[in-house]
Amino acid sequence: MNKQVGYLGKDKTFRANASQFFVAGELCRRGYSAVVTLGNTPNTDILCSIMEGTRFVHIQVKTLVPGNRTCSVGRKAEKDFGENFFWVLGGIPLPDSNSDFYYFIIPSHEMAIHVIEAYQFWSNSLGKNGQPHNDSKVRIVHLPPSISLTGWDISEYRYRWDLIEGKLRSGIIPK
Repeated sequence: MNKQVGYLGKDKTFRANASQFFVAGELCRRGYSAVVTLGNTPNTDILCSIMEGTRFVHIQVKTLVPGNRTCSVGRKAEKDFGENFFWVLGGIPLPDSNSDFYYFIIPSHEMAIHVIEAYQFWSNSLGKNGQPHNDSKVRIVHLPPSISLTGWDISEYRYRWDLIEGKLRSGIIPK
């Protein structure tokens, strides 16, 4: 591994920025207008619309490292931001990897329900030595093939661009 690749792999800012642009690029490739907000819009990394600009969705991107069992999403994942809000967990391989990019597209409502449920389950259980867990700002989503402690498996959301497309085209999220 060269020095530059090693640095990019360790600094999550580069990977997070790249992930947002790859997600926006995928949406543009599908015929939508997608703009990376560069941190200028609270809770929204990408604003995406149909070309006419009459329907929009907000997208929060979280970068996951392929091979990890979980992705950290934070407390804001507990909030249902509405039917026009999606989370995209982007699996962005390291530059020297032959692995493919992959994405999980999850509606805000689903994310909120399951993240709250998993955190409550964790906080009500005991730690390794039988002690209660301390409150934490960390919220996680388990990545396939792992499932959450409450049984949530996000496999069904892999490559589900149709959820965003359906919302933009008709205003109805396909089930």
